[in-house]
Amino acid sequence: MQGPLENLEQWDDFVQQRYDPNRKTEDFRDYRNTTPGVREFYRLNHTLQTYDFAVAKKKQYCGLSKTSMSIWEALEYLNTLVDDSDPDTDLSQIEHNLQTAEAIRRDGHPEWMQLAGLVHDLGKVLWLWGEPQWAVVGDTFPTGCAYSDKIVFHEFFADNPDTKRPDFQTKLGIYEEHGGLNQVEMSWGHDEYFYHVAKEYLPEPALYMLRYHSFYPAHREGAYDYLMNDHDREMFQWVKTFNPYDLYSKSASKPNPVELRPYYQKLIDKYFPSQVAL
Repeated sequence: MQGPLENLEQWDDFVQQRYDPNRKTEDFRDYRNTTPGVREFYRLNHTLQTYDFAVAKKKQYCGLSKTSMSIWEALEYLNTLVDDSDPDTDLSQIEHNLQTAEAIRRDGHPEWMQLAGLVHDLGKVLWLWGEPQWAVVGDTFPTGCAYSDKIVFHEFFADNPDTKRPDFQTKLGIYEEHGGLNQVEMSWGHDEYFYHVAKEYLPEPALYMLRYHSFYPAHREGAYDYLMNDHDREMFQWVKTFNPYDLYSKSASKPNPVELRPYYQKLIDKYFPSQVAL
């Protein structure tokens, strides 16, 4: 059987193509030409990302007892995700994160947003710790309630065990209408994980960027508004501002980590301790 993805960057490329602002309307939800690897990735993701799985992974990782290291050490550690066999990119993880941060900096956004750009993908260390791809990346979505048809490859939820739980298959499921996203168990991945790592250190708008930057059904498709409260809607304006820098900051010129480190180290030192629990 075709494996899910050759590397995690393949998912990033799929997302960038899917949300291309210049994409023709008639092509927007046409995934017939998507690679078998992406389809298999989403089949596994939508079949196996259950409410109980999300709760269990949060319990496993969000106690932050795995290890500790500096933010820059974590960025360098994440570089081992680069797959030399990938013909489409030779950017390291640290270079992608620096490109995102530098684009945010170039447009004059606050320091804390630049730092959010630098660290937004650090939760992908989950893959280095043995988690499967479908539990690290992918568009995120609420568990414990009915799945929106705005979720990419919605049809693959048919095999998810939660579809057999009637309390999970109503519009609101186990949640209160407009009760706020903090009540919601999101599907597990690098977004939710690194939010818990950073929540004591960064301003709230940055935390929304970290936690929901892959929640495309909401911030790009307008789904799940009935779970949000007014504060979520206010904060999602920051998520929407951040998203293009993640998707479209890649360029032919590589950032130089050695040259840029002094600037970003000052930002890191301003917001994070010297050792961060992971």
